[in-house]
Amino acid sequence: MVDILGIIAPHPPIMVPTVGGQDSSVTAASMEALRRAARVLDAFDPETVVIMSPHSPAAQDAFVIDTAPRTSGSFDRFGAAGARYSYATDVAFASALLDALGGEAIDAIDRSIAPALEPGLLDHGVLVPMSFLDPTGRWPIVNISLSWLSYRLHRRLGQIIAATADRIGRRIAFVASGDCSHRLKEGAPAGYSPRAAEFDQTLVDLIGRGDFDALMSIDPALVEAAGECGLRSFITLGGVIPGAATTALSYESPWGVGYLTALAAEPALLDRLLTPEVGAKGGLPGSDESEPVALARRAVETYVRERRVIEPGSPEGLLGTRAGAFVSLHREHDLRGCIGTIAPTAATLAEEIVHNAIQAATADPRFPELTSGELADLDISVDVLHEPEPAEFQDLHPSRYGVIVTADWRRGLLLPDLEGVDTPEQQVAIAMRKAGISPGERVRLERFLVDRYH
Repeated sequence: MVDILGIIAPHPPIMVPTVGGQDSSVTAASMEALRRAARVLDAFDPETVVIMSPHSPAAQDAFVIDTAPRTSGSFDRFGAAGARYSYATDVAFASALLDALGGEAIDAIDRSIAPALEPGLLDHGVLVPMSFLDPTGRWPIVNISLSWLSYRLHRRLGQIIAATADRIGRRIAFVASGDCSHRLKEGAPAGYSPRAAEFDQTLVDLIGRGDFDALMSIDPALVEAAGECGLRSFITLGGVIPGAATTALSYESPWGVGYLTALAAEPALLDRLLTPEVGAKGGLPGSDESEPVALARRAVETYVRERRVIEPGSPEGLLGTRAGAFVSLHREHDLRGCIGTIAPTAATLAEEIVHNAIQAATADPRFPELTSGELADLDISVDVLHEPEPAEFQDLHPSRYGVIVTADWRRGLLLPDLEGVDTPEQQVAIAMRKAGISPGERVRLERFLVDRYH
């Protein structure tokens, strides 16, 4: 079987900076999650991106697949004139998929020969995710419209997509475009329902467990109350990658609409795509550095040389969000300081990084304060923590997940992918020692993902 990567992506046009302007910052968590998904997609490097949109022209009783050689669209109708995106179509894959559906007597329409369905035109359900995932049209796409056929047939469509990819030897990414409930708050676009939050919680929980089959059994009354638009896309993804492992990158609900961003893949593939490169300690002075590391370096250098705390100003994008963060300092591959926060304590991630960088340089009790003579060869990395989740011992994976161990008021944390920490037993034992927890004491475990910046 060929490898397949799945991405669940929200699609509010206001999230696109050229459309929403400053208002797009309200969806900062989703924007950063899609940027992270784009980095994973880049590492996976598919041959084709198959995307299912709830807003592409649809038929009540058939799937619609576009074989137009080229597809394009813009955000003109959302007030962003000139922002245009264009993609080649993988015509061979789209045609093979139509043939496979016909072979199983599943109704499907070739959109390219149905003028009323506007072949070659991309809707915002495609454009919003792709503007983050592939804004330059690097990969050909196949645009599929969902239908009002049964959930079972949507899952079967997913299975046929995977079988077609395997048969013609195509490594694909499947993007399930869709929002969650549209009725989470008073004044929401589709009105308010007191059951909307229940639907989103159910959806996020099931997808978080990779239980896509259970999505088909959600109470129809709950689905109706939610006013969702992504459920069929998500069910199709479950057919494309049965038994998928999943990682939720973000969930937020501004304006009363739920936005979930997540990755899905066969467990070994997802682990490989999410695991940082082994041995990479950080950025060296003068090298190309990520924005978080550049900020941490400026904070350390300014404080060590001038005893002054820099002001990060009014950060945007990632640095304007809130998250716990660890700043790690190394010299000649040896640890020279590491301080961090499990949960956000500052107004922005930028402020979190500045504070923790200075603490790592001056207040790590294991080391003396950093001197100006050590700045020239200082490696720096910044780990931005995702929300911890409860875990059992068998859920731990030291190269992918960090761990938090808790006993009464004592709490110890260990970051993932540390040299010499190869087993869950080692990881938990070290975290317990850091917290002063004795071997044999009962502990509560949590695990967390990090985004590691160099």
